[in-house]
Order: sequence, then C-alpha cells, then structure tokens
Amino acid sequence: MKSPNGPQGPNDPNDSSTPARRKPPRLVARFVAISWRDLAVSFGPILLISAAAIWLAVRLIQPAPPSTLTISAGPEGSTFWNAAQKYKAILARNRITLNVLSSEGSLDNLKRLTDPNSNVDVGFVQDGVAPAGMIKGVMSLGSVSYIPLAIFYHGPFVARLSEFKGQRIAIGAEGSGTRELALTLLKANGIVPGGPTKLLPLSGDDAAQALIDGKIDAAFLTGDSAQPPVMGKLYRTPNITFYSFTQIDAFTRRFPYLTAVTLPTGSFDLGRNQPALDIHTVAPTAELIARDSLHPALSDLLIEAAREVHGNATILQRAGEFPAPRAQDFPISDDAARYYKSGKSFLYRTLPFWLASLADRLLVLLVPIIVVLIPGLRLVPSLYAWRVKSRIYRWYGALIAIEREAMGETSPADRKALLARIDAIEDSVNGLKMPLAYADQFYVLREHIGFVRGRLIHPLETAMEETPQASSDAVPSGAAGSDDRTAPPARPA
Repeated sequence: MKSPNGPQGPNDPNDSSTPARRKPPRLVARFVAISWRDLAVSFGPILLISAAAIWLAVRLIQPAPPSTLTISAGPEGSTFWNAAQKYKAILARNRITLNVLSSEGSLDNLKRLTDPNSNVDVGFVQDGVAPAGMIKGVMSLGSVSYIPLAIFYHGPFVARLSEFKGQRIAIGAEGSGTRELALTLLKANGIVPGGPTKLLPLSGDDAAQALIDGKIDAAFLTGDSAQPPVMGKLYRTPNITFYSFTQIDAFTRRFPYLTAVTLPTGSFDLGRNQPALDIHTVAPTAELIARDSLHPALSDLLIEAAREVHGNATILQRAGEFPAPRAQDFPISDDAARYYKSGKSFLYRTLPFWLASLADRLLVLLVPIIVVLIPGLRLVPSLYAWRVKSRIYRWYGALIAIEREAMGETSPADRKALLARIDAIEDSVNGLKMPLAYADQFYVLREHIGFVRGRLIHPLETAMEETPQASSDAVPSGAAGSDDRTAPPARPA
C-alpha cells in the first residue's frame, strides 16, 4: 500500500519499521589550536612532583657555613692556646673568624661543648677525662697530638706507682687533664683522695719549683708542664728522678686511650747523653672535639688547620702522624672519616671556599631538576596526546556494543532504541572541543558512527554490499569467468 504522500523509502519518517533520526545533528566539534585544559592536566602532576622533589632537596640542603666559630683552648700562653691562635690565622684565609677562649683545661673545654647554652663550637680535650654521660652531642675531628705524662720524684728508685702512697704529690689544678689522668692512675694503684697521701692542686712551674724546693715528694706533669726543656731542667736537678713505667704494657692495655711513649737516650741533651737510659712513659692523645651540628665544610677546614699546625715531627711523633682518626673517648664524625679517607671534595679542591660552598648547595637543587623535571617534561606530549585521544577512543566501546546488539535478532523497536543511542553518541561527539591536530581522528570517528547507523537503518543493503566479496571468494573453479577450453561441449539442438 502506497502512502498518500508518495512512495515510502527506508528513511521515510512515516515508516515505523525503519526509524530515522528525528532532529538535525548538533554543530560539529569546536576545533582549537591547543587544549589548554588538557595541557594543564598533563603538565600539572609533573610540576607537582618536581615541586615536591625540589622542596625536599631544599630541606636537605645544608645552610651556608657560618662565618664565625668559637674554640675553647686552654690557659693563655699554653700550647693549645698558641695552637688555637694559629688555627685562627689559617681560617682567616677562607674568611672564617675564629674566636679563641681561654679555659682551665680539657675538662673545662668539654663542659662548654656539652652545655647547650654556651657558644663554643670546638675545643681541645684530652682522652680519658670524659665521664660516660658527657659524650652526647659531641664528636671528634681526630687526635692532634700526644700529651706525655712526666712523673718526677725525690728519693730512691721507685718501680711502681703504688710506692708513692703516703707522700705529697702534685697532681695538677682543678679541671685540668693532668689532674684527671693522675687520679685515674693513682686509683688503679690504690691511692685515692682523702687517704694518707696528700694530693695537691699544683701544676706547671709551681709544681716543678715545689719539687726542687723539697715541698713535695712527686709531681705529675703533662702538656706544657712536660715540655722537653722543663723535663730536662728537672732531670738535671740533683736528687730528682724521672719515673719510668716498668708496667707500661699493662697500663696501655688497661687504659686503651694511653699510648706507650719512649724518650730515647740523649733526647734532653745529646752532648751529656741525658737521659742516659731510655725512659718509658704513657701519653693520652688530645682530640679536636666539636659539636655534632658543626657544618661539614668547616669540619674540613679545621682538619686542614690541624694538619698544618700539628703535622710536624717532634721527639714524640713522626711527621704526618697527626691529625689522625683515632677513636678513643669520642666517635669520629662522618665528615671527618670521609676527609681522612678521600680528602676534600672536588669543588672544595678547585674553587675558593665561599664559591665551593655555594656551588655545593646549588648542586642539591639540580638533582631533582635533572632526575624528575626534565624526564617529566618529555612525558608531557605523550600525556597530552593520550588525554585528547582518550575522549575519542572511549566512544568506540559504545559503538562496538551497539553493533554487536544489532547483529542479533532485533525488532523495529530494538533498532529504534539502538539508533537513539547512536544519536546520543553523535551528539556527545559533536560537542567535543578538539585540537586541530586531531581533526582527522575526529572525522574518522564520525564516519564510523555513520557506518553503524547505516547497518541499523539498511541491514539488508549492508549485507548485500558485503555478500559479493564473500560470493566471489566462494566461486568454484570452472564457474563463470573460467577458460572456455574447460567448459563441457554443447549438445546439438
């Protein structure tokens, strides 16, 4: 039956069996030169990760080394006071000001270093004077010298320290390393304060003179009091003897911070051959102690200064023997251990100190930039392309689902519903905002939408378009188009 308005075709809106699109499609997608939103979303994570890495690097950067340090040395005019003055001149070459404070000695220096309210950064401390609870928060930059112990006494030969019991002994001033060492050694021999032995707080020249005058029976001298000229003077004094340790191996093993030292024959006076015999004594080492917050760059400078000041040969040490990373009462700092193993870093070897310090901190910032930011920027184009293409590709899944449904048994109502879904897809695709560089993929998607719609509206025509190719492939040999010589002869009429 014909329609009153004329023949009906497959796209006739009055034919309910083949539903057609009832409204015109939306305008084609808006094309732009670049999608700033996609670019921002692609670049944003890389930027955030890089910013976090740079922030972490900034947190890990050591601050610039301070331009001022304070060292607690010893009594004015002492060996360590004079050494600190040399340190001051050496550090000044690198624009570092070193303030030198006088002190009573090693124990006083250690108390200042462990006091959080003091402004002392480094100090000289004799091994063996630190109580167990006072080593927190400080570290050693290395041993810098021996501090030999010289014991002079009146009277007949003394073989062991225990024989000084009941006598008058000068053991050094309060707070000095000499006093702490003397008390430790005497206690190991049964002599303690408060007993019959008088332990007097005399040191240095006062102790030497008291011994010469006969006011005391023995004197423990270390450091400046035990310099070769002083020991030579006492050695030449009649009725005064230099004590030589007969149990030296036992002392050095019981007290590991002590080193066996030998004063060779003639070391005081070669012409007179004084001493006439080798003298064996013990010597703790003096360590350069610093707070554990000391800047690594300043640690290197201080060790270099120690090498210049304490590295020469003397009667008691070989050239280059000090400074040395000898772990005694205090742990060697990581920076000092690294310096003793490999020396200064490349930057500090080749650049001035202030410039090397700046470059060292800038390198920490370059690490996240090179490791994170630059590779991340190379990923931005790929992320950008993926975001744009994903808006196109996600519709292919919906089209495939519709096409699979259309390949089954479908009623007109089913096809109408599928066409409505295709229309919705096309409306969404036409509403996209696309960069011009991806226009070709956009139009390919639209062609595929039209192809699926065509299969729904003209299922028979689509099947016929596909059939010739399939039929041609199925033509057997000898069918139409084959050689006439192979055809059977015609029968006569």
